[in-house]
Amino acid sequence: MNENKILRLFYPMVIMLSLFLITACAGTPSGPVPVSSMISTENPVEMVNRLGGQMADARKNQVNVLSPTWYAKAEGAYLEAKDDLEKGKELSDIRKYVNQAETQLQKAEEMAKISRTTLVELIEARNKARVAGATDLGKDYATAENRFLNLTRAIENNDLRYAQNNQKTLANVFRQLEIRSIKEKTIGEVRTLIDQAEKSGAKKITPTSFVLAQEKLKEADQFITENPYDKDSMKKKADEALFMAKRLHSIMGQSRKIKPILPEQVSLWMEEILHKMTRKLSAPDMRDQDFDVQVENILGSIGTLQSDHDFMIAKVNSQQEQIDLLNRRIGLLDKQTRRGQAEKERLAAEKQFNQRYNEVQTFFDSDEAEVYKQENQLVIRLKAIKFPVGQSVLMPGTYTLLTKVQRAIRTFGESRVVVEGHTDSTGSDEVNEYLSQQRAEAVMEYLIANKTLPSNKIMAVGYGSVRPLASNKTSEGRAINRRIDVVITPLVKPVP
Repeated sequence: MNENKILRLFYPMVIMLSLFLITACAGTPSGPVPVSSMISTENPVEMVNRLGGQMADARKNQVNVLSPTWYAKAEGAYLEAKDDLEKGKELSDIRKYVNQAETQLQKAEEMAKISRTTLVELIEARNKARVAGATDLGKDYATAENRFLNLTRAIENNDLRYAQNNQKTLANVFRQLEIRSIKEKTIGEVRTLIDQAEKSGAKKITPTSFVLAQEKLKEADQFITENPYDKDSMKKKADEALFMAKRLHSIMGQSRKIKPILPEQVSLWMEEILHKMTRKLSAPDMRDQDFDVQVENILGSIGTLQSDHDFMIAKVNSQQEQIDLLNRRIGLLDKQTRRGQAEKERLAAEKQFNQRYNEVQTFFDSDEAEVYKQENQLVIRLKAIKFPVGQSVLMPGTYTLLTKVQRAIRTFGESRVVVEGHTDSTGSDEVNEYLSQQRAEAVMEYLIANKTLPSNKIMAVGYGSVRPLASNKTSEGRAINRRIDVVITPLVKPVP
């Protein structure tokens, strides 16, 4: 068979093969391929951790309510991937769920964008109602929240007209809940506090403070009635009235202690002295708390500054020794092959992580916090942190514990930190989620204010009661589930 015959025989086969390849390429999806599907050798721990960060970011940005169906699917796949990782299953199984979660989360983000564009007025009204504390209104708020989710689910189902037609009505419902919340929660509490003070003899013991509190209440009540849509000013007036009512009780308590020597004047004098110290320390204004709490606030702030100063001095003193040690190790690693070097770095990073983990464990007493490793992350479960019932105020007694948390974060160097808030199942899901978010943000803001790390390296996420550690059927289990978790993820591998 000569050369021409061979070419005539194989030419049709070449044409068919070319057509097959062209058709196959044309059928390839044009959308972006998840990162994890393109990297066959990616570390499964890093893969799942990255996905966990994406889920936390999405939840913080309200994607879980702006696209509830797709977010729930993504979270389910993420939990499956995390479970497979903990059980040591095959990389292919883990990647399957990670890819699935990434695709579903991307869809949720797209739907959330549409919801934000379609429901601008409603979202704004809902956010203001939540800030005002409307989540505590129980069934009425839960009903409004369910209606909100129905509209975002309608958007997921491509029924934009239904969402648009119903958003104005629901926005008005949230506005009414906001006004009601301000009056019932704040003004109502002010009235109760002033009535209690009057029954306890405030007119006689602290007449000036009693009149001031009454005037603030009257001013706030009148302003809310006359300006029902000036939300910012209305809330400010209500907060001022509440502060004065609580301050009245504080001054009454102190006045009774020093009754023989002009009680009210002495109390005001002592309060002013403590408040001057508070301002100098940039500590929270706690004039609405007992004087003992105010003193603890000042001492706690001083202790935090002193402890932080001592820790930084010790760290600077040991810096030269660490540099010399690092230079020697780098010199040794340069002599190794690239594969050997990578393995040594991995082992060194793991060793250093374990050393720092062991060091951080010594910072906390057993009744203060539980410290444990979660793959390449460190989790500090704050057992001793306590908040007033239904509030997110950090009390002075927590400063010592949070100072230790600061030290732990700094021990790991450059890191990404997530502060997680969790509650038990008592109360509605909406109240629990909002309260856990507020408490997590209180801890986050404390850490930022004390320059533990920049704001772009820390975030707060409230999970409410959806991630329990124990049964909520017992008081012991509920106590365990009410917690703050600080999750530290080093951003770069430690240098051996």
